[in-house]
Amino acid sequence: MSKPAHRSYSRYAREAVKLLGLMIRNARIERSLTVADIAERAGVSRGLVHRIEQGEMGTSIGAAFELAAILGIHLFEAEPTTLTRHLAIEHNKLTLLPQAARKKKQNINDDF
Repeated sequence: MSKPAHRSYSRYAREAVKLLGLMIRNARIERSLTVADIAERAGVSRGLVHRIEQGEMGTSIGAAFELAAILGIHLFEAEPTTLTRHLAIEHNKLTLLPQAARKKKQNINDDF
């Protein structure tokens, strides 16, 4: 399946990405860091940092999370150790499910 030329996003998703971008920008400015400083620390381009700060929907979630981590922004209310524990619990739940309970990818015939 090819990537659509234009993708629509829910209002919630657009606002969440915009909020994360603003949080990253504010934290960067409060710490007196330049875009170049934070880009170098995260190993990304300055342009990507600008796009994340602007709340652009097509940016990498991994890069946005890395910027947030470098700047000390907690994306979840849990402490890092609690987050690790929750991650392990969810992973264990998935591994305990029988293969039959997992949904298989279905090929959709959308040729009309």
